[in-house]
Amino acid sequence: MTAQSSSRVDDAGAVTRDLMERGLHVFSPGVDPVAATALLNAVHATRAFGPDLFIDEADFLADPQFRGVNPRPGRNLVDRIEASLDFVERDPAIVAGLSELLGAGYQTLDRKLVCGVPRDWMPDWVRARTEGKAVNNLGPYIRPDYRDITYFAGIDFHQDLIDHPARTADFVTLYIYLHPVTAVDAPLFVLEGSQTLASTLFPHDLTPAGGDAWTYGDGRGGSTTVTQRMLTGDTGYAAVWHACTLHGTQQDTAEHPRLSLRYLLAKASEAGEAGIDAVNRALGGPLSLAATRRDLAEDGSARDTGNIVSTIRPVE
Repeated sequence: MTAQSSSRVDDAGAVTRDLMERGLHVFSPGVDPVAATALLNAVHATRAFGPDLFIDEADFLADPQFRGVNPRPGRNLVDRIEASLDFVERDPAIVAGLSELLGAGYQTLDRKLVCGVPRDWMPDWVRARTEGKAVNNLGPYIRPDYRDITYFAGIDFHQDLIDHPARTADFVTLYIYLHPVTAVDAPLFVLEGSQTLASTLFPHDLTPAGGDAWTYGDGRGGSTTVTQRMLTGDTGYAAVWHACTLHGTQQDTAEHPRLSLRYLLAKASEAGEAGIDAVNRALGGPLSLAATRRDLAEDGSARDTGNIVSTIRPVE
Protein backbone atom coordinates (compact mmCIF):
# COMPACT_ATOMS: atom_id res chain seq x y z
CA MET A 1 0.00 0.00 0.00
CA THR A 2 1.40 3.39 -0.96
CA ALA A 3 1.75 6.24 1.51
CA GLN A 4 -1.00 8.10 -0.32
CA SER A 5 -3.49 5.21 -0.15
CA SER A 6 -2.53 4.60 3.49
CA SER A 7 -3.42 8.20 4.27
CA ARG A 8 -6.78 7.76 2.58
CA VAL A 9 -7.47 4.71 4.73
CA ASP A 10 -6.51 6.56 7.92
CA ASP A 11 -8.81 9.45 7.05
CA ALA A 12 -11.79 7.28 6.13
CA GLY A 13 -14.61 5.97 8.31
CA ALA A 14 -14.66 2.36 9.48
CA VAL A 15 -16.93 1.04 6.74
CA THR A 16 -14.98 2.83 4.02
CA ARG A 17 -11.68 1.56 5.43
CA ASP A 18 -12.93 -2.01 5.36
CA LEU A 19 -14.06 -1.74 1.75
CA MET A 20 -10.78 -0.12 0.78
CA GLU A 21 -8.64 -2.73 2.51
CA ARG A 22 -10.72 -5.92 2.25
CA GLY A 23 -13.57 -5.21 -0.12
CA LEU A 24 -16.29 -5.79 2.48
CA HIS A 25 -17.54 -4.75 5.89
CA VAL A 26 -19.45 -6.97 8.33
CA PHE A 27 -21.85 -5.15 10.65
CA SER A 28 -21.50 -6.28 14.24
CA PRO A 29 -24.03 -6.88 15.57
CA GLY A 30 -26.23 -7.40 12.55
CA VAL A 31 -29.86 -6.41 12.23
CA ASP A 32 -32.72 -7.37 14.58
CA PRO A 33 -32.94 -11.21 14.60
CA VAL A 34 -36.54 -11.22 15.85
CA ALA A 35 -37.66 -9.08 12.91
CA ALA A 36 -35.55 -11.18 10.54
CA THR A 37 -37.27 -14.35 11.79
CA ALA A 38 -40.68 -12.73 11.35
CA LEU A 39 -39.80 -11.88 7.76
CA LEU A 40 -38.56 -15.41 7.17
CA ASN A 41 -41.85 -16.83 8.44
CA ALA A 42 -43.78 -14.46 6.18
CA VAL A 43 -41.77 -15.62 3.18
CA HIS A 44 -42.35 -19.28 4.00
CA ALA A 45 -46.08 -18.59 4.19
CA THR A 46 -46.16 -17.52 0.53
CA ARG A 47 -45.37 -20.98 -0.92
CA ALA A 48 -44.34 -24.54 -0.19
CA PHE A 49 -40.56 -24.49 -0.47
CA GLY A 50 -39.54 -27.83 -1.90
CA PRO A 51 -39.58 -29.85 -5.13
CA ASP A 52 -42.92 -28.36 -6.17
CA LEU A 53 -41.16 -25.06 -6.94
CA PHE A 54 -40.05 -26.57 -10.25
CA ILE A 55 -41.93 -26.82 -13.54
CA ASP A 56 -42.17 -30.08 -15.48
CA GLU A 57 -39.43 -30.81 -18.00
CA ALA A 58 -41.97 -30.93 -20.84
CA ASP A 59 -43.18 -27.41 -19.99
CA PHE A 60 -39.61 -26.14 -19.95
CA LEU A 61 -38.77 -27.76 -23.29
CA ALA A 62 -41.92 -26.32 -24.85
CA ASP A 63 -40.76 -22.76 -24.13
CA PRO A 64 -37.22 -22.48 -22.70
CA GLN A 65 -36.64 -19.08 -21.10
CA PHE A 66 -33.26 -17.99 -19.80
CA ARG A 67 -33.90 -14.25 -19.61
CA GLY A 68 -36.51 -12.39 -17.58
CA VAL A 69 -36.80 -15.14 -14.95
CA ASN A 70 -35.66 -13.11 -11.91
CA PRO A 71 -37.71 -10.75 -9.74
CA ARG A 72 -38.70 -7.53 -11.50
CA PRO A 73 -41.13 -4.64 -10.93
CA GLY A 74 -44.58 -6.13 -10.57
CA ARG A 75 -43.12 -9.54 -9.73
CA ASN A 76 -40.97 -9.13 -6.66
CA LEU A 77 -41.98 -10.59 -3.32
CA VAL A 78 -40.24 -7.89 -1.26
CA ASP A 79 -42.52 -5.26 -2.81
CA ARG A 80 -45.50 -7.11 -1.32
CA ILE A 81 -43.95 -7.31 2.15
CA GLU A 82 -41.97 -4.05 2.21
CA ALA A 83 -43.60 -2.97 5.48
CA SER A 84 -41.57 -5.79 7.07
CA LEU A 85 -38.24 -4.39 5.83
CA ASP A 86 -37.83 -1.46 8.23
CA PHE A 87 -35.59 -3.58 10.48
CA VAL A 88 -33.01 -3.38 7.69
CA GLU A 89 -33.77 -0.14 5.88
CA ARG A 90 -34.07 1.95 9.07
CA ASP A 91 -31.49 0.16 11.21
CA PRO A 92 -29.28 2.97 12.62
CA ALA A 93 -25.96 1.19 12.04
CA ILE A 94 -26.92 0.15 8.50
CA VAL A 95 -28.12 3.65 7.59
CA ALA A 96 -25.00 5.25 9.09
CA GLY A 97 -22.67 2.84 7.30
CA LEU A 98 -24.39 3.26 3.95
CA SER A 99 -24.52 7.03 4.35
CA GLU A 100 -20.78 7.03 5.02
CA LEU A 101 -20.16 5.00 1.87
CA LEU A 102 -22.73 6.52 -0.48
CA GLY A 103 -23.67 9.88 1.01
CA ALA A 104 -27.02 11.00 2.35
CA GLY A 105 -30.02 10.12 0.22
CA TYR A 106 -28.44 7.00 -1.28
CA GLN A 107 -30.71 5.14 -3.67
CA THR A 108 -31.88 1.55 -3.88
CA LEU A 109 -31.14 0.06 -7.30
CA ASP A 110 -32.57 -3.34 -6.47
CA ARG A 111 -33.79 -5.38 -3.53
CA LYS A 112 -34.93 -8.97 -3.56
CA LEU A 113 -34.99 -12.28 -1.75
CA VAL A 114 -32.42 -14.90 -2.69
CA CYS A 115 -32.98 -18.62 -2.10
CA GLY A 116 -30.20 -21.19 -2.05
CA VAL A 117 -31.89 -24.41 -3.13
CA PRO A 118 -30.96 -27.77 -1.62
CA ARG A 119 -29.77 -30.27 -4.20
CA ASP A 120 -32.29 -32.87 -3.03
CA TRP A 121 -35.16 -30.63 -4.17
CA MET A 122 -33.95 -30.45 -7.76
CA PRO A 123 -35.45 -32.81 -10.35
CA ASP A 124 -32.92 -35.05 -12.07
CA TRP A 125 -33.33 -33.22 -15.38
CA VAL A 126 -32.52 -29.88 -13.70
CA ARG A 127 -29.45 -31.36 -12.02
CA ALA A 128 -28.26 -32.63 -15.39
CA ARG A 129 -28.67 -29.19 -16.97
CA THR A 130 -26.88 -27.35 -14.16
CA GLU A 131 -24.04 -29.76 -13.35
CA GLY A 132 -20.64 -28.06 -13.71
CA LYS A 133 -22.04 -24.65 -14.65
CA ALA A 134 -20.44 -21.52 -13.24
CA VAL A 135 -23.76 -19.75 -12.69
CA ASN A 136 -26.74 -21.85 -11.64
CA ASN A 137 -29.62 -19.42 -11.66
CA LEU A 138 -32.59 -21.77 -11.39
CA GLY A 139 -35.15 -19.21 -12.58
CA PRO A 140 -35.69 -20.92 -15.97
CA TYR A 141 -36.84 -24.07 -14.18
CA ILE A 142 -39.05 -22.46 -11.51
CA ARG A 143 -42.82 -22.14 -11.83
CA PRO A 144 -43.55 -18.67 -13.30
CA ASP A 145 -45.71 -17.62 -10.34
CA TYR A 146 -42.77 -18.24 -7.98
CA ARG A 147 -40.19 -16.20 -9.91
CA ASP A 148 -40.62 -13.31 -7.49
CA ILE A 149 -37.54 -14.68 -5.66
CA THR A 150 -34.12 -15.48 -7.18
CA TYR A 151 -33.20 -19.15 -6.80
CA PHE A 152 -29.63 -20.41 -7.05
CA ALA A 153 -27.83 -23.75 -6.88
CA GLY A 154 -24.40 -22.21 -6.38
CA ILE A 155 -22.63 -19.45 -8.30
CA ASP A 156 -18.93 -19.15 -8.98
CA PHE A 157 -16.79 -16.22 -7.83
CA HIS A 158 -18.11 -13.10 -9.52
CA GLN A 159 -18.47 -9.34 -9.14
CA ASP A 160 -21.90 -7.76 -8.81
CA LEU A 161 -20.94 -5.67 -11.83
CA ILE A 162 -21.64 -8.85 -13.81
CA ASP A 163 -25.26 -7.79 -14.33
CA HIS A 164 -24.42 -4.16 -15.10
CA PRO A 165 -22.27 -3.84 -18.23
CA ALA A 166 -21.00 -0.30 -18.84
CA ARG A 167 -22.10 0.87 -15.38
CA THR A 168 -19.53 2.47 -13.12
CA ALA A 169 -18.84 0.66 -9.85
CA ASP A 170 -20.57 3.35 -7.79
CA PHE A 171 -22.77 0.90 -5.88
CA VAL A 172 -22.48 -1.67 -3.11
CA THR A 173 -24.29 -4.85 -2.10
CA LEU A 174 -25.95 -5.26 1.28
CA TYR A 175 -26.68 -8.88 2.24
CA ILE A 176 -28.76 -10.11 5.18
CA TYR A 177 -29.11 -13.70 6.42
CA LEU A 178 -32.66 -14.39 7.65
CA HIS A 179 -31.65 -17.47 9.67
CA PRO A 180 -28.40 -18.98 10.98
CA VAL A 181 -26.05 -19.86 8.12
CA THR A 182 -23.36 -22.49 8.63
CA ALA A 183 -20.93 -24.20 6.24
CA VAL A 184 -23.72 -26.45 4.89
CA ASP A 185 -26.22 -23.63 4.24
CA ALA A 186 -24.63 -22.23 1.07
CA PRO A 187 -22.73 -19.45 2.88
CA LEU A 188 -21.15 -16.73 0.81
CA PHE A 189 -17.42 -16.93 0.16
CA VAL A 190 -15.70 -13.58 -0.33
CA LEU A 191 -12.18 -13.03 -1.67
CA GLU A 192 -10.83 -10.26 0.51
CA GLY A 193 -8.72 -7.76 -1.40
CA SER A 194 -10.12 -8.73 -4.80
CA GLN A 195 -11.70 -5.30 -5.28
CA THR A 196 -8.22 -3.78 -5.74
CA LEU A 197 -8.03 -5.01 -9.36
CA ALA A 198 -11.28 -3.17 -10.18
CA SER A 199 -13.56 -4.62 -12.86
CA THR A 200 -12.58 -7.87 -14.58
CA LEU A 201 -14.25 -10.28 -16.97
CA PHE A 202 -16.25 -13.28 -15.74
CA PRO A 203 -15.26 -16.13 -15.39
CA HIS A 204 -12.36 -14.75 -13.39
CA ASP A 205 -8.70 -15.77 -13.46
CA LEU A 206 -8.15 -17.53 -10.11
CA THR A 207 -5.44 -20.03 -9.17
CA PRO A 208 -5.08 -21.70 -5.74
CA ALA A 209 -2.08 -20.28 -3.85
CA GLY A 210 -2.16 -22.52 -0.77
CA GLY A 211 -4.44 -22.51 2.24
CA ASP A 212 -7.12 -19.84 1.90
CA ALA A 213 -5.11 -17.82 -0.64
CA TRP A 214 -5.75 -17.38 -4.36
CA THR A 215 -3.78 -15.68 -7.10
CA TYR A 216 -6.15 -13.40 -8.99
CA GLY A 217 -5.31 -12.00 -12.42
CA ASP A 218 -7.07 -9.08 -14.08
CA GLY A 219 -6.51 -10.10 -17.71
CA ARG A 220 -4.55 -6.90 -18.24
CA GLY A 221 -1.21 -8.11 -16.91
CA GLY A 222 -1.86 -7.38 -13.24
CA SER A 223 -2.38 -9.84 -10.42
CA THR A 224 -2.67 -9.97 -6.65
CA THR A 225 -3.04 -12.49 -3.84
CA VAL A 226 -6.46 -12.56 -2.21
CA THR A 227 -7.79 -14.36 0.86
CA GLN A 228 -10.89 -16.53 0.97
CA ARG A 229 -13.37 -15.78 3.76
CA MET A 230 -16.50 -17.81 4.46
CA LEU A 231 -19.39 -15.66 5.70
CA THR A 232 -21.29 -17.63 8.33
CA GLY A 233 -23.38 -16.16 11.11
CA ASP A 234 -26.58 -16.02 13.09
CA THR A 235 -29.99 -14.66 12.15
CA GLY A 236 -29.64 -11.01 11.10
CA TYR A 237 -26.02 -11.32 9.92
CA ALA A 238 -25.34 -8.32 7.68
CA ALA A 239 -22.46 -7.49 5.36
CA VAL A 240 -21.79 -4.94 2.64
CA TRP A 241 -19.26 -5.23 -0.18
CA HIS A 242 -17.95 -3.35 -3.19
CA ALA A 243 -19.29 -4.01 -6.71
CA CYS A 244 -15.82 -5.32 -7.70
CA THR A 245 -15.39 -7.70 -4.76
CA LEU A 246 -15.33 -11.34 -5.87
CA HIS A 247 -17.79 -13.60 -4.05
CA GLY A 248 -19.70 -16.80 -4.68
CA THR A 249 -21.54 -19.65 -3.05
CA GLN A 250 -21.67 -23.41 -3.21
CA GLN A 251 -24.90 -25.37 -3.47
CA ASP A 252 -27.00 -25.68 -0.33
CA THR A 253 -26.31 -29.09 1.23
CA ALA A 254 -28.68 -28.62 4.17
CA GLU A 255 -32.24 -29.92 4.20
CA HIS A 256 -33.71 -26.42 4.13
CA PRO A 257 -33.28 -23.42 1.82
CA ARG A 258 -30.91 -20.55 2.57
CA LEU A 259 -33.08 -17.42 2.43
CA SER A 260 -31.51 -13.98 2.42
CA LEU A 261 -32.20 -10.37 1.52
CA ARG A 262 -30.00 -8.69 -1.10
CA TYR A 263 -29.85 -4.96 -1.80
CA LEU A 264 -27.92 -3.02 -4.43
CA LEU A 265 -27.44 0.59 -3.28
CA ALA A 266 -25.80 3.55 -5.02
CA LYS A 267 -24.95 7.20 -4.57
CA ALA A 268 -27.72 9.61 -5.39
CA SER A 269 -26.99 11.64 -8.52
CA GLU A 270 -26.74 14.86 -6.50
CA ALA A 271 -24.54 13.41 -3.75
CA GLY A 272 -21.14 14.94 -3.20
CA GLU A 273 -17.94 13.22 -2.09
CA ALA A 274 -18.56 9.94 -0.25
CA GLY A 275 -16.59 6.95 0.94
CA ILE A 276 -17.17 4.99 -2.28
CA ASP A 277 -15.24 7.69 -4.17
CA ALA A 278 -12.19 7.19 -1.97
CA VAL A 279 -12.45 3.43 -2.39
CA ASN A 280 -12.69 3.72 -6.17
CA ARG A 281 -9.73 6.09 -6.45
CA ALA A 282 -7.58 3.43 -4.77
CA LEU A 283 -8.47 0.71 -7.30
CA GLY A 284 -5.96 -0.40 -9.90
CA GLY A 285 -8.08 -0.67 -13.01
CA PRO A 286 -11.25 0.38 -14.85
CA LEU A 287 -14.44 0.94 -12.91
CA SER A 288 -16.65 -0.48 -15.66
CA LEU A 289 -16.61 -2.89 -18.60
CA ALA A 290 -18.67 -2.76 -21.77
CA ALA A 291 -19.01 -6.55 -21.53
CA THR A 292 -18.80 -8.23 -18.12
CA ARG A 293 -18.98 -11.95 -18.97
CA ARG A 294 -18.06 -14.47 -21.65
CA ASP A 295 -19.92 -17.56 -20.46
CA LEU A 296 -23.33 -17.08 -22.06
CA ALA A 297 -24.72 -18.61 -25.23
CA GLU A 298 -26.83 -16.52 -27.60
CA ASP A 299 -30.07 -17.61 -25.93
CA GLY A 300 -28.80 -16.46 -22.53
CA SER A 301 -28.09 -19.95 -21.19
CA ALA A 302 -24.83 -20.61 -19.36
CA ARG A 303 -22.11 -22.64 -21.04
CA ASP A 304 -20.09 -25.27 -19.18
CA THR A 305 -17.16 -23.38 -17.69
CA GLY A 306 -16.45 -25.17 -14.43
CA ASN A 307 -16.99 -23.76 -10.97
CA ILE A 308 -14.03 -22.71 -8.84
CA VAL A 309 -15.96 -22.05 -5.63
CA SER A 310 -17.32 -25.60 -5.69
CA THR A 311 -13.78 -26.92 -5.12
CA ILE A 312 -13.51 -25.30 -1.69
CA ARG A 313 -13.79 -27.64 1.28
CA PRO A 314 -15.31 -25.38 3.93
CA VAL A 315 -14.32 -25.83 7.56
CA GLU A 316 -16.23 -23.98 10.28
